[in-house]
Amino acid sequence: MHLAVFGASFDPPHNGHLALSLFARELLCLDRIIISVSNNPFKQNSGTTDEHRMCMATLLSREINRTGSCSEVSGWELEKKQPSYTVDLLRHLHLLYPTDKLTLLVGEDSFRDFSSWKEPDALFSLCDIVVFSRASTRQCRPLHETIREKREVTMIEFTSPISSTLIRDFVAAGAPFSHLVPPSVHRYIVEHGLYRHLPDSATSTQALKRPEF
Repeated sequence: MHLAVFGASFDPPHNGHLALSLFARELLCLDRIIISVSNNPFKQNSGTTDEHRMCMATLLSREINRTGSCSEVSGWELEKKQPSYTVDLLRHLHLLYPTDKLTLLVGEDSFRDFSSWKEPDALFSLCDIVVFSRASTRQCRPLHETIREKREVTMIEFTSPISSTLIRDFVAAGAPFSHLVPPSVHRYIVEHGLYRHLPDSATSTQALKRPEF
């Protein structure tokens, strides 16, 4: 089987996550997408609890599966109760699925910090890496320059104007956000009153009018 690993904080999951998952499933002929809810050591400020993030990731998985059952949610990173690293997750998945092909799905912004990841070179022996890049940055320096040694990665152009930070700012400002998230995630955020009072919100009128990827 061909398994893809899509790890993020999902705080909250949004339509960009959904679109990327469906796009990757069809383009890469994936048998299963593992949605892994992370404790990212580079993102210290969380908008809500691990429990809420796990529940919303489960809703995202259900949205993916509406068009064909291929997604499951992993809470392994959260269960560690400490910052999680991609290399540890992939080693764990290799133990669970020793004969399956693993592909890591990564956004361009995250991959530009690749050299600061834990054991970055080891990842190439554990999985294939697919980086989703933005059309607006195609002329930037090659992404392979962000790692110590040029390795093979697959670049796929994918642009989304949505981010979890943007959604948290919208909610905190009382702005409509139903067009940014799947309906089930929207209901969950409203019913549980998430993101309404964020102490360090950087919301601005300009940010609300011009969302960034």
